[in-house]
Amino acid sequence: MHFTAGNTPDAPRSDLPELLSALATDLRNAGYTVDGVAGLLGESANAALGRDQLIPALIVTEAAGKSDRHAAALAAVVRLWLLAVPQDAEVLDAALPGIRTEGLLALGLVEPAETAGVGTGRGTGAVRAKADLRPYGWSGDAATDTDGSGGADLWVASDLAAHQQPGVLRHDHVLGIGQASTTLVRTTIRRPVARALDLGTGCGIQSFHLLHHAEHVTATDISARALAFTRFNLLLNAEALHIDPASPETWVSLRLGSLLEPVAGETFDLVVSNPPFVITPRSLGEAAADQFTYRDGGLPGDDIVASLVRALPSVLAPAGTAQLLGNWEVAAGTSWQERPQSWAGPDVDAWFIQRELVGPEQYAETWLQDASEARDRQHYQDAYAAYLDDFASRNVEGIGFGMIYLRRPAAGVRPVISRFEEITYPIEQPVGPHLGAAVERADWLAANELAAAHLLVAEDVTEERHQRPGAEHPGVILLRQGAGLRRTNLLSTELAGFVSACDGDLSVGQIIGALEALLGGGEGFDGDAFRDGLLAEVRNLVRDGFLLPA
Repeated sequence: MHFTAGNTPDAPRSDLPELLSALATDLRNAGYTVDGVAGLLGESANAALGRDQLIPALIVTEAAGKSDRHAAALAAVVRLWLLAVPQDAEVLDAALPGIRTEGLLALGLVEPAETAGVGTGRGTGAVRAKADLRPYGWSGDAATDTDGSGGADLWVASDLAAHQQPGVLRHDHVLGIGQASTTLVRTTIRRPVARALDLGTGCGIQSFHLLHHAEHVTATDISARALAFTRFNLLLNAEALHIDPASPETWVSLRLGSLLEPVAGETFDLVVSNPPFVITPRSLGEAAADQFTYRDGGLPGDDIVASLVRALPSVLAPAGTAQLLGNWEVAAGTSWQERPQSWAGPDVDAWFIQRELVGPEQYAETWLQDASEARDRQHYQDAYAAYLDDFASRNVEGIGFGMIYLRRPAAGVRPVISRFEEITYPIEQPVGPHLGAAVERADWLAANELAAAHLLVAEDVTEERHQRPGAEHPGVILLRQGAGLRRTNLLSTELAGFVSACDGDLSVGQIIGALEALLGGGEGFDGDAFRDGLLAEVRNLVRDGFLLPA
């Protein structure tokens, strides 16, 4: 079902283009950007706000409200939307003179405060935030420009978060910019594509980035409110996203429906998804309205991620790729790879990277806190017990979280990637370019004769040697990557010798031959096994980016 509604209950309106344009201009003039807010708050208060701790920012903005006109305007906007402090209409009118309080009320971004003047110190015509509206953006430097767009300053509306309002979140809560969504942004391999799919768009953050390298984006969600927020955000940022507000469908199609149902029969060059992957206990007679739709896919266990991994290849064009985040259950006595390996079919390239593994107790605590369900002690106790009973019913002792890459091979090409690995240490961000380079190396290895290739040591690679005092030779030789996935590889003596000779002059076969002549010849030496074993180790070093084609 195509979604074009600009006036959805309990969501900001996107059918008032003049007000949206005025709001964007006012926010820009007020300096309500990522850098502007950071400059106003200072390093420590801004960092605390990033942890959902409001007190330092409240102190700073209260003082700024008594400062010069520009600082006071920005402080009022920050206090209204980031800190959820009601503001007097006259203060907002001065801070946002184009749209004014009347326009904010019309858009559904604010509502009259229950008690006029609460928290403002003035006492007339106070309004409070009805939705969260915060700056989002990225700079044009290589470290943060995840999509090659050169940077952007945008604003994102979503529902107020748990730290901005009392009580448990509404079950159709529309999540804002969270850690999972930014992780997916940084993980996605960016390349020019004709058609992209943002599956489970939420507030639309993935679509923002896709629009910079896709000719057309289709964004889906099971929640009409989520699509309404996405439409609002797209049109509020129309200028920065190069969308014509009069015909947004030329660039973005919004679809209402579950999982892949809204795009049945279509194919895409790139699919990204931060699906509702949270494993949630099921209860008898539970309705969709009882679920937190932003995180709960409505299926038992990890079936939502399993079903997506199995189904996504059907909507991928030849050579099309999909990237998503997910949870998977680890049953007692099994390896974490066992379930993901059962999901990925033999006709698709698959790469799973587990970034975290937690027990049932920690998992329950994380997600009960996420929705503020700890505020009711009895509800918290009952829900916690339900989580533990649910995991115990399937003999689950751990829950993994990680990144998933899938690719449908081009016509006539066989899959070349089947990787299931655990990387729990810090890696370079954004990691998407490095994942893309790894895929290119896998394709290169499949298409070329490695023994005939000439290799170079990658620029970020260093060698580390350890030996006991007085020892003639090192006992441990390590190669370390300073960038990307920052892998460490333990080297044998012969492999260390091979790497030291990789300056591009000799071929792989020539270097292996020289090492065989130097180290072989003894009793029982097996030349074939030496060459095959060393070639396999070299292949792994190329695959992981320690060595590169010259």
